[in-house]
Amino acid sequence: MIEYTRILAIVEPERDTQPAISRALELAARTGASITAFMTIYDFSYEMTTMLSGEEREAMRQAVVKERTEWLAAQLAPYKAAIEVAVEWNNRPYEAIIKYVMAKDMDIVVKATRSHDSLRSVIFTPTDWHLIRKCPTPVLLVKEHDWPQDGKIIAAVNVGTEDREHAKLNDRLTTIAQDYATLLSGHVHLANCFPGTPLNIAIEVPEFDPDAYNASVKNHHLEEMEHHSKRFSIPLDNCHVKEGLPERVIPQIARDLDAELVIIGTVGRVGLSAALIGNTAEHVIDELNCDVLAVKPEGFESPIS
Repeated sequence: MIEYTRILAIVEPERDTQPAISRALELAARTGASITAFMTIYDFSYEMTTMLSGEEREAMRQAVVKERTEWLAAQLAPYKAAIEVAVEWNNRPYEAIIKYVMAKDMDIVVKATRSHDSLRSVIFTPTDWHLIRKCPTPVLLVKEHDWPQDGKIIAAVNVGTEDREHAKLNDRLTTIAQDYATLLSGHVHLANCFPGTPLNIAIEVPEFDPDAYNASVKNHHLEEMEHHSKRFSIPLDNCHVKEGLPERVIPQIARDLDAELVIIGTVGRVGLSAALIGNTAEHVIDELNCDVLAVKPEGFESPIS
């Protein structure tokens, strides 16, 4: 079962509404967790006041933090719930969030995504991506809507893997999906994709049979999905195995099912490898138009100290 005791909800003052607070309240009502509303502020002009001493600039910053803390507390008053307030001065919001998570031992970060009305899609900010890559706790990125009863929750798994760590992540994602289904009276679905026949092999090796190869790969994934679903008592009708790239298959399954939440594992690749290679999970997330829960593997250590 989900045992959240401390939820960190990210407040964005430029928004008219705060979906992260609303979603955090939903989770807290079901888990009994406490909520901290967290906001970062920064004004470069305070750093440029060269006529003042370092102590005076710090006093000015603290005065602004105090004023914004009082403002935030007033904004949260209509929710009529016990919500702690934390405001920090930092020009890198993701660093402030992650450091607070580690210092206060938070269980989950809830943050709203931005909708692109003209495209009917979701836009993820740089802060979202940093949290997905570097935050040690699960990160729940939410849209501005309620979670309905009997909603569909998808765990994006890779049942064809031979990697032990990835297999453990599959188990973790499925367990979390079942926990959320229990929490929200929803239904778990498993989504898996497999690669098509490599064209270069089909061209370069005359005796290669692409149809037989493709059928073999598909059967392997179907068998592994059946084995995985049986372990977790998930009906085969709720298991989806399709050919194609994850960033195409998983979002399409989510759209077809009208899913409320997709749970996906992220490896948290950072630095040059992230720039050159990218993360499959990030490509998938970028195509989703529903709530996303990004989960790190066991033992993940954040690069933020």
